[in-house]
Amino acid sequence: ILSARTNNSSERKDVSLFNYARKNNFLEDDSSIIEKLYDKNDDSSKNTFYRLKNRLFNDLNRSLLFLHYNRSDYFAVLNSIHLSKIMYEKGDQYLTIFYLKQAESKSIKNEFYDLLDLVYNDFIHLAIESVQFNPAEYIEKRKKNREILLLINKIDDFLAELTYKIKTTQNYDWSKDNDLEQQAFFELVSNTKISNSVQLQLKIYNSISRILLQKHDYIGLEGYLKTTFIKFLKNKIFNKSNHDTKLQMLTYLVNSLFKNEKIEESLSYTKKLLHAMNEFNGFLYGKYLFYYYNALVINYQVNDKQQAIAILEEAKTKKEIQQLSIFNLFIYLNLAVLHFDLNQFSKSKSALVKLKMDEKFKNLDELLRYKINIIELMIVFELNDIDLFDYQLNRIKKEFEILRTKKEADRDNAFLQLLEKIEYLDVKELTLKVDEFVQNYNTEASSDADIINYSAWLLSKTKKGGN
Repeated sequence: ILSARTNNSSERKDVSLFNYARKNNFLEDDSSIIEKLYDKNDDSSKNTFYRLKNRLFNDLNRSLLFLHYNRSDYFAVLNSIHLSKIMYEKGDQYLTIFYLKQAESKSIKNEFYDLLDLVYNDFIHLAIESVQFNPAEYIEKRKKNREILLLINKIDDFLAELTYKIKTTQNYDWSKDNDLEQQAFFELVSNTKISNSVQLQLKIYNSISRILLQKHDYIGLEGYLKTTFIKFLKNKIFNKSNHDTKLQMLTYLVNSLFKNEKIEESLSYTKKLLHAMNEFNGFLYGKYLFYYYNALVINYQVNDKQQAIAILEEAKTKKEIQQLSIFNLFIYLNLAVLHFDLNQFSKSKSALVKLKMDEKFKNLDELLRYKINIIELMIVFELNDIDLFDYQLNRIKKEFEILRTKKEADRDNAFLQLLEKIEYLDVKELTLKVDEFVQNYNTEASSDADIINYSAWLLSKTKKGGN
């Protein structure tokens, strides 16, 4: 619509620029594009190009607004507010009030308290210029709305700070040194206004579930999620606008049940997750397909590794999975681990080779790449390829030299040192070294961080009588 509003010549520079940029993933710099479009790169061409680029950018923005005009209730309220401002500038007070009332009604229904604040502000400003209505009603409404908005902001502040600390602080423990912070938070969530607000209840759920996740309290998380999920269903809290939260809650439940070794129940909730993914015409199906397949894989890898492999092979064919940046990591790392557990070491090595060939592999976290390389070394050890083992060992030491002095890699470093010596140890020496490793590093958190459990693998070597 926008591109056809002006001349319709066969050589449309704006259309050519858009098609060229889309084809090349917007990666080229401006200079190379100017040369291709104008056959030269002088000041005149640059000025023409930047005018064209800005016009195209504006058209793209407007087309996105057209496309998503009423995509959600939140957007619909924003549109009503926008229309009220247009009518206000035109001097049409009747339509200004009409659109503001429309925005107020939808905001109340969906608990868009931030947008309600904008609506009440506009009503009060409108009352200054008009005597058609008494502003007292809207002043009182704004006051009550801001009380709720203040609660929301406090919860958001807490959640933002907690999330940041969890992401940036190694082994951050909220329960140890934040007594005042905890007390303030639980006083906040006990506020009676929360029970009357769906949005506030959802925010409380987000806060408490993240706290329990951070504390690795999977038993507490399972109980809290079950109780909250049933309560939300009973009170008919779930709807299309918060469907993402429902799917997230089911995903957390699946994972917490798995961590608590309740495999059958976890698989039962995985079916519920799939059913919920198809609700509302499956508008979030693609977003949660990865979590669904991951739930199947982690559960079946416990008792039916061949089934887990079959699920991964199926997941490989799904375009929603293929588009993920972690596609190769999810598929091939899991395949490598499963084949390793089945003593299919050649297949395990092949899966890791495919993973490492991916251009995104070098952008992975350094510690994760270190762990993956150690897994590859374990595979080479199992294949009894001594020359390749020595070569890979020296390469790993050189490539990850910095990590070999970092605390977060202590467990990996200790395992690598033991793996290097294992072929020279007799049964008694190996047993002593393995017992020492297990005693020093066998915590739940450290074991969870292993791709293949180091302790379990080492113990299996002592049971087999060493190398």
